Amino acid sequence: MMSDSTPLVSVVIPNWNGAHHLPTCLDALRAQTYPRVEVIVADNASTDGSLDLLAERYPEVRVVALAENRGFTGACNAGMRAASGEIIVLLNNDTEAEPSWLSEVVAALERHPDAGMVASKMLLFDDRTRFHTAGDLYRVDGRLMNRGVWQKDTGQYNREEYVFSACGGSAAYRRAMLDEIGLLDDDFFFSAEDMDLAWRAQLAGYRCVYAPRAVVYHRLAATGGGVTASYYDGRNMIWILVKDYPAALWRKHWAKIVRAQAKLAWEALRAWRGEAARARLRGMAASVLGLPKMLRKRRTIQRMRRVPISYLESILTPVEPDAPDAA
Repeated sequence: MMSDSTPLVSVVIPNWNGAHHLPTCLDALRAQTYPRVEVIVADNASTDGSLDLLAERYPEVRVVALAENRGFTGACNAGMRAASGEIIVLLNNDTEAEPSWLSEVVAALERHPDAGMVASKMLLFDDRTRFHTAGDLYRVDGRLMNRGVWQKDTGQYNREEYVFSACGGSAAYRRAMLDEIGLLDDDFFFSAEDMDLAWRAQLAGYRCVYAPRAVVYHRLAATGGGVTASYYDGRNMIWILVKDYPAALWRKHWAKIVRAQAKLAWEALRAWRGEAARARLRGMAASVLGLPKMLRKRRTIQRMRRVPISYLESILTPVEPDAPDAA
């Protein structure tokens, strides 16, 4: 039953030539049991008829039509700026949400007033017994991890608990938190932007809760991945270390960080004939060009820290050999 205190949820869907995915995604949103939902599609100048499809079949959807492709971050930010909700949710266009998804997201935020973010239980679209992520983690050496990635769902992640970050393919944020820490960093364009936002949130004292009953199925890498992801992964992982990683943790874990980056570069060099490997190396090299800007941002971000270093270290994941990275 809806009351005056029922928060409005704005679901922001970035889209670039995703007309073949949108019906599954939007039909699932029409089926949500949560009573107050605003759906916004932020379109990156699609040329595949996405806008016609939305106008003809989904007139209830608000469309933010961008004149150029601004990437994942640009589209999401445009949609979030247009949103009216107290809770803003990012959702990939290549997903299908269970009918209770948004109800579970809102309930998790109500149970955890210290949380500014909610991570959904994301399963693979084509094999719904396996995980994409049960909340994202950040290792002390600067590597990103999807918790549970590729694992069979046997109930091992059925407990509501705190994680480091929510995967941007299905991430819920309190508007009040975003008003304080800012939106996604447009300089990231694509990949790891959700982890950068989570770092800023964690530094400011906002936690991320994993809601196991908030279930979303994801066609992993259907609208991204490959060479593009490799380039931006290589660049943006370094930028997070420069922007967000506190100095005290750098002093303690710098050797692990350097080893991790050296290992990534060596693996890419060994796979040089592969286009994705070369893209990662280009991204790592390109990160250097952005260092002055990231260092300027770092000063502002680190001044926002309201939690002790001991807390931040406690929520980082220890280094485990051969642990899978975030997808």
